[in-house]
Amino acid sequence: MSQKVAVIGIGYVGLPLALLARDKGYDVIGIDLDKSKVEKVEKGLSPIQDKSLETALKKAPLQASTDFSSVKTADIAIISVPTPVKNHREPDLEPLKGAVLSTAKNLRRETLLIIESTINPGVCDDILIPLVEEASGMKAGKDFYFAHCPERINPGDPNYSVRNINRVIGAQSDEGLKEAVKFYESIIEADIKPMATLKEAEAVKVVENSFRDINIAFVNELAMSFHKLGINIENVIDGAATKPFAFMPHRPGVGVGGHCIPVDPYYLIEYARGFGFEHDFLSLARRINSRMPEFTVELLQDALNQAGLPIKDTRIALLGLAYKSNVDDDRESPAYEVLSLLKDAGAKVITYDPFIPQNSNVDTLDEALKNSKAIVVATGHDEFKDIDIKELKSNGILVVIDGRNILRNLKPEMAKSGLIYSGIGV
Repeated sequence: MSQKVAVIGIGYVGLPLALLARDKGYDVIGIDLDKSKVEKVEKGLSPIQDKSLETALKKAPLQASTDFSSVKTADIAIISVPTPVKNHREPDLEPLKGAVLSTAKNLRRETLLIIESTINPGVCDDILIPLVEEASGMKAGKDFYFAHCPERINPGDPNYSVRNINRVIGAQSDEGLKEAVKFYESIIEADIKPMATLKEAEAVKVVENSFRDINIAFVNELAMSFHKLGINIENVIDGAATKPFAFMPHRPGVGVGGHCIPVDPYYLIEYARGFGFEHDFLSLARRINSRMPEFTVELLQDALNQAGLPIKDTRIALLGLAYKSNVDDDRESPAYEVLSLLKDAGAKVITYDPFIPQNSNVDTLDEALKNSKAIVVATGHDEFKDIDIKELKSNGILVVIDGRNILRNLKPEMAKSGLIYSGIGV
């Protein structure tokens, strides 16, 4: 008889995990408060634009429910709900606490409870375990096992998925750690690293995303500097990347989006602040990356001035709303900050994203380009990489602001055609 796994939160993290566990022979049920999401997966439809998920669900729909009572029969319960930040960049643990509380009320003895949601160090020990113990009337390590395996997923990546990315695990007890490692080793075709404590496991996720945020901030600052110095940042990065050690290429852009990189550093910043330590380096990186939408709009303003046009009342096509190329995930996307800045400046903005039609003004790229005087590329979708200069000219485009530097190789040709091009440091 196969073990039963309940996955709470069947979004970008939980759904791939649930389908993987099912593929490995577990009896899986997905639990989510979003009724429409539950109905879709039960019909064999993916609520996320992802070919692998669509294929897996079409082959066999996932059992799903909005009812947490399904946890009562689970041997393993995995919580993978979002952990956003509030307006003042303070961690918002309410969605996670709500999911943990509902799970705890239905938890049976000897269940392995795993938190995959991203959290700052100390949340498991100080908040979640006491919450579970109070709601369930049981003791962690004695009546149930508690572990934390911070999620790792890279939407749209053709090489790495939940199936083959290395994972780290921390637990409240040695036995809990043993059980958690055993489970993940049974479903993941990659290395599983046990951590000494829950806090260490929590810190791993925050550190790895803060590392990326810092390095992106570094190249974004260089891009803003090199823009004034007349140095092509992309060529410099390519040159530096020829060094076989001690350099890892990161790319500049209109801003940093997604659920992890622009969010996780704040978890560590706020947690350390509570102990009297200020993360100046992390805070500076966040300020630099948060400024990139403004810098992008400044590039547009300068280019429009060069073309003899004001930004006010000018039709501008904003291409891309997703935070990264070829996905339908727009969480924390810098494109929306660009949109807000353009509207504040009085521009007539047309938005288009083939992956997020519900937030687009038009249905096709041709419609977005028609009668526009400028385009701002905010997402590097493949469709935008194929834009033809003749197409831009025929639609009356005068200015191209390339927020992802995907058209940088066309810069010389654009100049010959009379188009004004500006990339991020290109």
